[in-house]
This record gives sequence, C-alpha cells and structure tokens, in this order.
Amino acid sequence: MSEPYTPAEDLTAEDRTAEGPLSGLVVVSLEQAVAAPFATRQLADLGARVIKIERPGSGDLARGYDRTVRGMSSHFVWLNRGKESVQLDVRSPEGNRQLHALVGRADVLVQNLAPGAAERLGIGHDALASSRPDLITCDISGYGSSGSYRDRKAYDLLVQCEAGLVSLTGTPETPSKVGLSIADICAGMYAYSGILTALITRDRTGQGSQVEVSMLEALGEWMGYAEYYTRYGGTAPARTGASHATIAPYGPFTGRDGETVTLGLQNEREWASFCETVLRRPELREDPRFAGNAARVAHRDALDAIVADVASAVTGEELVARLEEASIAYGRQRTMDEFGTHPQLRERRRWASFDSPVGELQGLIPPVTFRGQRPLRLGRVPALGEHTTSVLAWLAQQPRTNTRQGARHVD
Repeated sequence: MSEPYTPAEDLTAEDRTAEGPLSGLVVVSLEQAVAAPFATRQLADLGARVIKIERPGSGDLARGYDRTVRGMSSHFVWLNRGKESVQLDVRSPEGNRQLHALVGRADVLVQNLAPGAAERLGIGHDALASSRPDLITCDISGYGSSGSYRDRKAYDLLVQCEAGLVSLTGTPETPSKVGLSIADICAGMYAYSGILTALITRDRTGQGSQVEVSMLEALGEWMGYAEYYTRYGGTAPARTGASHATIAPYGPFTGRDGETVTLGLQNEREWASFCETVLRRPELREDPRFAGNAARVAHRDALDAIVADVASAVTGEELVARLEEASIAYGRQRTMDEFGTHPQLRERRRWASFDSPVGELQGLIPPVTFRGQRPLRLGRVPALGEHTTSVLAWLAQQPRTNTRQGARHVD
C-alpha cells in the first residue's frame, strides 16, 4: 500500500507559472453538463481564456448534480476549472446583443445546446461565416445535425445503449453501463482535438472551420474493434465482467488476504513463463486445452479455476512477486481512495491545488506535459456569474485588431 496522501508534497501555486500554449486565445462557450465543458476545460488548462455563458439564476445544470465537494458539484469542479462565468439571458434582446458581441471577440465558439438553438440565437456557423470567416465553431450534439435522430434528447447512458456499449459491458447475466460518462467524455475529447486541428488550419489558411461532433459517432469510433469482431466474426465479444472478452487469462484474481490483482498475458512466451513461475505448473504449457490464446479463451472457465486456486493460496503481495519475477503484466484493483493515494502519481507530482468558491481544492494536473516547460497554471473554478461584470467591461473596450488574417488577436 502507498504512503498516506500529503498535499505538501504536491505542486504549489508558485510551482505552476506557465501561461500555456493557448494563451491569448478567446473561447466563448454556451455549454451544459459534460461533453462541451470537458472540451473547453482542456483548452482552459492550456491557457485559453474560456468565457462560459450560463443561464441566470441556475447556471449550468451540472452545478446541481451533487454537493459532495464542500457543497459544490463534483462534476462542475472537474469540468470547469480555469473558466470565467458570465450570466446572460441570451434570448432577451440585450442578452442576445451581448452574446453576439462576445462571439465577435472570440476565436472559437463552442455550443452543445439543443438542436436548432444556436441557429435561433443567430450564432449558427452559417449565420456567422460571412462576417467572421476566421471564426472556429464547434457544435456538439447527441446524434448530429441531420438524420432521423437529429432532434432526440441524448444523455450519456442512452448513447451508451444506442452504440451497443452496454451490450458488451457487465457479466454474462447482466449488461451494465460504464461507470463514467464515457459518451460525453469521448465526444468532448474529439471536440477538443477538432478545435486544435481547426486552429492549425486557420494558422495556415486564415480561414475558420465548422467542427461538428456527435456523441454517437464519437463513441462509435471507440467501439471499432468490437464492431469488426462482430461483423466479420459472426458473434459479439462476450460479456465477461472484469475479465478480457477475447484474451485469457486476463482478469482479476484474489489472494488469500482478500487483495485482488488483475493480470494479463499477451503471447506464448508469457504463457510459458506464467505456467513456470506464477502457477508453478510447467506441465500446463503442453496442455492442448491451453495451446494458444484462442484455445485458452475457449476453455476460460477451466483455466480461470486453475489460476484462482493458485492465487487463493498466496497473499496479494506474494502473487505480485511471482508476476514480477515472470514479467507478467498486472494491476492492483484499487478503490477510488487508493487511486487518490497512488504512489506513481505522487512520485511524479501529478496532484496540484487550485482555487474555488469553497476554498483550495486538489486535483490532477493535465496529463499532457511539455518537456522543459514549467507546469501549467490551474485556474479557479468560477462561482455562477462571477465574471459577468469584468467580462462585460472588457467587451465595452475598443474592439481587438487583427495582426494578420487568421492570427490571434491582441487587446
């Protein structure tokens, strides 16, 4: 087990001084829930100025998901670090005018409103293209801007079902959803990478782009192996709980002290070493039931029973020692508390503090690091409407001027 988590070992605000490679970029986002906020949070972490437009009074619906972070929503804290919150009634004449003024100062416009809402507000890509040919717009939706599913409501679990993911996840008896908002997350990641691609294109051509991402299509990309397996193999990958559907042995085994270790093999060399050093049954190397991965998968129940008997006779640490000696990959089945004290993350100083309306909080720094650059700043989680006055005052200043077509603007 790892040492207790001590925040003093982690990065302080003084350690994080880099503005980030997207410093100077202005992003305006009409966003709710997870997908769009996840995309723009990545941009904010890299130094972009992200102006988050929220509904007056209630704001982003994710603010009300729970109250677990000292009274704040865990989803909202996770997704909105480093942004500026502006309350605007975008349907009112004055709010809509201010929205259009903000878009006029933006490099990127992101929205995951209901289908057709951006067009009704006058901020659809086509409406803006003639006056702002350098603007990058990113539209995130459940099912895309066309097709018979266009106007359907799309929540994460519903898209997991539509994409077939739930049919592959869980035990043989019980299909299960993934425990995270995976459809939202993958849509947000493709929106993020799409925006970065559009920025590169603009630097080269001076022209903006319309980026469109649907949750179904984003998650569908991640379903690729399973779809190929099913289309050309004739059957879908089996639901196997925490075990791998198409590799064996590859799954969790519990020691006599109750510690669970997940192990996995990839080739015949590892199988031979596994039999010799971990199972200590070298004769199994020649057992025809286990001759090759396909055979081992076909006889998974028998093989798993053998491995489980060996694991249950030793402690978790003893099982790990054997796996290390045999050079077999493994992972400890950690709880969320144990993940929060993971020694590798502590040793690499991946935890850092950031500000919020409820005081200093701890979180992971962005997973992409830049060699030779000081760690990036982690911005404050905004209170609802915290930046309305300052952003509208900035908006009232002289408009920005282009240094060249498609280049970033300077105030």
